[in-house]
Amino acid sequence: MSKLIHVTEATFEAEVLLSDQPVLVDFYADWCGPCKMLAPIVEQMASERADLKVAKVNIDEQPALAERYRIRGIPYIALFQDGKLSRQAIGYQPKATLEANLGLAKVTPA
Repeated sequence: MSKLIHVTEATFEAEVLLSDQPVLVDFYADWCGPCKMLAPIVEQMASERADLKVAKVNIDEQPALAERYRIRGIPYIALFQDGKLSRQAIGYQPKATLEANLGLAKVTPA
């Protein structure tokens, strides 16, 4: 089981870019309504997905990270694989839609 971690500019490289597994990063702000709606989904993914590290970045507290990835709208969900941004999703999305848009949808056997 994975757990949710909070990442700062100081820990971003070690926790995200150098991770040996894919990392889902939720860029959010405390004042953002859609971010609050998405938070339980991100937390659920963190508890369900052993194959994925899940991190949160508060863009108000970490503006350099928001600038580095040119984040203009939140919530901004980024999937990093092998140290590179591979996919992203902007705005609130239901869990199944978010997983599908990020290429994380689990295939259910027929």
